[in-house]
Amino acid sequence: MIKLFKAALLAAALTMPLTSAPASAATPANALVVAQNIDDIVSIDPAEAYEFSSGEYVTQTYDRLVQYDAPDVKTLAPGLATEWVADDAARTITFTLRDGVKFTSGNPLRAEDVVYSFKRVVALNKAPAFILTQLGWTPENIDEMVKADGNKVVVKYDGDFSSAFVLNVLASRPASVVDAVTVQANEANGDMGNAWLKANSAGTGPFVLKTFRPAEIINLVANPDYFGGAPAMKTVIIRHVAEAATQQLLLDTGDVDIAKNLTPDQIKGLAAKDNVKVETYPQAAVHFLSFNQKDEALQPEAIWDAARYLVDYKGMTDSFLKGQMQTHQAFWPSGFPGSLDDTPYTYDPAKAKQILADAGIKTPIKVTLDVINSTPFTDMAQSLQASFAEAGINFEIIPGTGSQVITKYRARTHEAMLLYWGPDFMDPDSNAKAFAFNEDNSDDNYQSTTTWRNGWAVPAEMNAATKAARAEADPAKRNEMYVDLQKKVQEKSPIVVMFQAATQVALATNVEGYVNGATSDFVFYRLVTKK
Repeated sequence: MIKLFKAALLAAALTMPLTSAPASAATPANALVVAQNIDDIVSIDPAEAYEFSSGEYVTQTYDRLVQYDAPDVKTLAPGLATEWVADDAARTITFTLRDGVKFTSGNPLRAEDVVYSFKRVVALNKAPAFILTQLGWTPENIDEMVKADGNKVVVKYDGDFSSAFVLNVLASRPASVVDAVTVQANEANGDMGNAWLKANSAGTGPFVLKTFRPAEIINLVANPDYFGGAPAMKTVIIRHVAEAATQQLLLDTGDVDIAKNLTPDQIKGLAAKDNVKVETYPQAAVHFLSFNQKDEALQPEAIWDAARYLVDYKGMTDSFLKGQMQTHQAFWPSGFPGSLDDTPYTYDPAKAKQILADAGIKTPIKVTLDVINSTPFTDMAQSLQASFAEAGINFEIIPGTGSQVITKYRARTHEAMLLYWGPDFMDPDSNAKAFAFNEDNSDDNYQSTTTWRNGWAVPAEMNAATKAARAEADPAKRNEMYVDLQKKVQEKSPIVVMFQAATQVALATNVEGYVNGATSDFVFYRLVTKK
């Protein structure tokens, strides 16, 4: 009765405005309560979900044929398919479905559900659809490209890439499998259930959506029949709390178990508390400094080489970037298969000056540096301004709004640029195309890559290596090829990767088993327990 009473009090409290908190509280032993800013959500339909918070939600409620799963988010593992056979020559992968899987409606998983799910993404053509349509799928050919065959799904693709690449595409968010019977029963005006799935779930995942109120709450309940094992937490409540101060207050008083959006200063203040712990997780975005090769003065490779020794990596990560970023000097983020985690460059202005002198580069050099006018970017720019000046490279900082900076970047009218980049899905090719590939550098051949935007005509051998890695079928060999490609870019490129973003999560000390990978798609609650 006491547990029921406390649960009732919690439910009542969660329906009230968060204007104040009780002096003491505790969440139920079988419930996880999270304070998080979730007002970015536009849709929770997996065919449309394209925001950070919606990605986290989709992972809790849906599965894919293959997926990166807790606790090992670095290894592609069986999901709704237990095995698959790839034929790279025929550009076909045949998946065998797991026996006995049921949707949370009770309907059995069928190959037809997978076919419908993929077709639905292509037909609706919402924001994340491009991830699947890059496989050559269109509304006109999807029936031929994805077919059901008993308990097998036969997937065809059309493109100059390997089955390893395709598997990573099929492990992405829009490849989540929905219950075709339930979704079709809730169609309205030919929307393929889109409106209904914005307020309901229809997956096989470890949790089922009980309540979603935009910018207010996501309430999930455990799926007792989940094929990976029923979650220990019977309920997960993600409460929208926009203000970091309120999140901290709720965590301090025990009203929530996890706070997701605390500031670095708040995180620092938690060090003395024995009821809270802080865990740091690398995130997918890499931050870089780049030099536009359309500017003749920035074309000497000695400038690129010297720049790598003029970034005060440790000085920044030990001060204003502490907890927000970690030193990372390769284009593919740490925490993903195929990442290069070596950090061979350190702040050494004397060495940088020698590199410039040996190459006959006359200093001082004046270079404009475009930067988004917000923290921590302006702080990073000021640090770069001070450290590069030590070698006679003088940055003139030009702050602007995000749209102003990116518009200038896309037009290739900048000199130096401070920005960041994140992958659209978990495959190294998504970043290799951006940092190591540019076969046509002409002004009228716009490409959404860092190489083209910086006017860098990538050497032919590097372009060839990027295409070869994309086409390599063996996953282990493919990852090795991407590591080698990152080393080449790390050593010789006008794009200097400096940092990888990180997120810090504050948890009650009794919370164990929480997994937070490098993207919001890799946040998992199903293994959480409370001591």
